[in-house]
Amino acid sequence: MTLTLVSGGYALALGLHMSGPLAVATAEIMINHTDRQEAMSAQKRQSLEWFRELIDEILNALLFVLVGLQVTVIKLPRDAAAPAIASIVVVLAARLLSVGVPSLALRLFRRPVERSGVVPLTWGGQRGGISVALALSVPAGPERDLLLTLTMPW
Repeated sequence: MTLTLVSGGYALALGLHMSGPLAVATAEIMINHTDRQEAMSAQKRQSLEWFRELIDEILNALLFVLVGLQVTVIKLPRDAAAPAIASIVVVLAARLLSVGVPSLALRLFRRPVERSGVVPLTWGGQRGGISVALALSVPAGPERDLLLTLTMPW
């Protein structure tokens, strides 16, 4: 039923020229808003969570299989090394700011964050599937090859 709601809601939203991802997110909020304790048994809730995690893992695996297949046909530009290194530095600096500034702000409220937690949060998620999927959606051309070079999980 949840798969039907997601795929049907997405298709309906696209048919109405609306955002499919927002329609799916709204449907998820509506599903979780109902009192799940009364709506289904503990075993059904556990099965639903297991099913959602399974679908998530399958789709992530499929995404990276497609990325792996795409890597075989990418023409790596010779002048892509400098932009690739620059993008790594910029992303790491942005992540350090986005993690470090709030952790420093929490110290003002006497809720210190350990410094050992800032480093893994800064380095974590460097191989994001969303950025690769977005780069794969760019029309074929030299710009696409450069974007794929910069976002691929090498």
